Amino acid sequence: MKCFFSCFALLLVSCGVSAQAIDSFLHLKSAGNPAKKYQLNWQLVKKNKWQLVNRNLSNVDITVENKANHYTFQIVAKEQLNFNIQNFYQTSYEYVNSEFLLPGLWYKKNQRSSAGAPSIKEADSWSFREDRLSTPITAVYDVASQQGLSILRQDDIRKESLAVPGHGEMLLNSETDLGSLGFGQNDKGVYLQFGYPYTETPKTYVRKLTLAPKSMAFVTLAKGQTIILNYQLQQTKAADFAQFVKQSWQYSFDKLKPQIVANVLPTAEVKSTLSKFYKQSYINDNELIGFSGVHLKTAEPEKLNIMEVGFIGRVLLNAFNALQYGEQVNDATLVKMGYSVFDSYFNHGFNAQGFLRESTNFVHHNPDLENTLSIRRQSEGIYAALLFLDYQRRKGVSEVDWELKIQTLLTKLMSLQRDDGSFPRKFSPLSKIQDPSGGSSASAVLAYVMAHKYFKNEDYLDVARRIATYLETEIVSQSDYFSSTLDANSVDKEASFYTATAFYYLALVTQGKEQQSYIALADTANYFVMSWYYTWDVPFAKGQMLGDVGFKTRGWGNVSVENNHVDVFIFGYLDVLRWLSKLNNDKRLVDFANVIESSMKSQLLPRQGHMFNIGKEGYYPEVVQHTNWDYGHFGKGFYNDIFAPGWVVASLWEMLTPNRAEEFLKD
Repeated sequence: MKCFFSCFALLLVSCGVSAQAIDSFLHLKSAGNPAKKYQLNWQLVKKNKWQLVNRNLSNVDITVENKANHYTFQIVAKEQLNFNIQNFYQTSYEYVNSEFLLPGLWYKKNQRSSAGAPSIKEADSWSFREDRLSTPITAVYDVASQQGLSILRQDDIRKESLAVPGHGEMLLNSETDLGSLGFGQNDKGVYLQFGYPYTETPKTYVRKLTLAPKSMAFVTLAKGQTIILNYQLQQTKAADFAQFVKQSWQYSFDKLKPQIVANVLPTAEVKSTLSKFYKQSYINDNELIGFSGVHLKTAEPEKLNIMEVGFIGRVLLNAFNALQYGEQVNDATLVKMGYSVFDSYFNHGFNAQGFLRESTNFVHHNPDLENTLSIRRQSEGIYAALLFLDYQRRKGVSEVDWELKIQTLLTKLMSLQRDDGSFPRKFSPLSKIQDPSGGSSASAVLAYVMAHKYFKNEDYLDVARRIATYLETEIVSQSDYFSSTLDANSVDKEASFYTATAFYYLALVTQGKEQQSYIALADTANYFVMSWYYTWDVPFAKGQMLGDVGFKTRGWGNVSVENNHVDVFIFGYLDVLRWLSKLNNDKRLVDFANVIESSMKSQLLPRQGHMFNIGKEGYYPEVVQHTNWDYGHFGKGFYNDIFAPGWVVASLWEMLTPNRAEEFLKD
């Protein structure tokens, strides 16, 4: 990027956009030969309209129009050609002061990511396919000037083409609407990159912690054929990166206007279908009884006697849902199953030290599973147990012995809380710390706030308040939501999700200035949560199953900056969105809550005549591969061949059971 185009720069300045120029490069490829690269010069042809020219090119016309920083590129082939155009929007920002945002994939500089995932440790400049991003936007925030810049793709992205081999230079076999977005630095400062079709540089992320060579796709234009591309450039002022993330999401939502998904199934039908998972997965062969919901084959989900209390099986939460639902619909079988699970965990589900047995594999005994505990799984187990105990109490049933076990567990965990309020991510049954990361601490807030309410114990609320101090200082103020999942230690959706939910719980049980501070913190964390959820629909090629069945990605969430697939991790978060929407008078949040709910209720639920390549009814899929990525098998448009429907059913069931937290915590 060595040329400075003064006329274009003057226009940008006059429109209030603080930038120097856009450098554009056209790549043309013929079959079997390396592509040729041409730098294009901007020539003003009339007010707000330019022609991109190169004296060595005679086979293509490219014009650009600008209306209020909305840029429309028109590409017309004079003869058949295979092309790729990439644009570099130059700023004078210094890289060291810049924080980048590509929603669902890149936050700040991805500094926590492991080797083999995109991060600043691999390279300082990146470009990605748009379908990797929950919103097709690339953005940069300059800490020094408190200014932000973003480029949002604003086309109806419907078509996709198979790309073989997935990296290198590829002639696509049909039309695609997918482009790419990115960022980087050169000798002038930071730039934002946007182009069509896509290029991924300097590497292509194809599988967890696996980077392949760079890629560039080429679309074929017939003689006389035209392509139109639209991008919206925006400059904003923001007090910090968190405010910039909030503004970016609100701006994108207003521009893209995601709508609810059609043909939504009634809640009663969804629950009835999901309940088939309980009956088909129930196992009572050993001392721990539960539901087979992890490490199953998608095509033929077998019964595997592996019991996981929290992430990823959620056995106790599924047991409570089955029990409660069974009583609501007079299904004695489900009621019996639910009670049997809780009875087995009361008798055999705690180790000698008083911790929950988090993950027990009766198929292949693995001592390491029993010897590694986590604050997240313990907290999720407490959450489910307290729902059960509260349910029993409201029916007039005393569960004193269960209560004592939970109080013992709460006390054991309290001894692990550190001076800064955080909890270690992983530890041994003897309370020896195995992973000191505090990123999972937020999950414990839910457990301790609920315990405070159930047991009327202020000590438990004090534990939650101390965690909140840690979250405010180390997570929210740093805009660094990390280490909440157990299979990655990077920035992830669930860290922001649990953080916002934690402040929601605290706000429900406090008053005055304290409550207002928790509301403000929940609001800040919420927009990082929102940034993970798709505001648009990724296109699929013919033959990619998800596209063939009409799957829409809007409302589904990317997983982490290391795991590049979408899922339905939502649980009770729609309650948080509706609560914040009402408090802040922001209709966007309740509208998006409705989009999320509709998308998850209407799609991919295996039922008669609509199995979506899943072997059993009610076994809602998990690893949904929506971009150039395979988690182990099959790639874009399919699932991985192994999945964990246990947590998925639990998540959807929580979504379909609104206001659980408020009902539990109300006076």
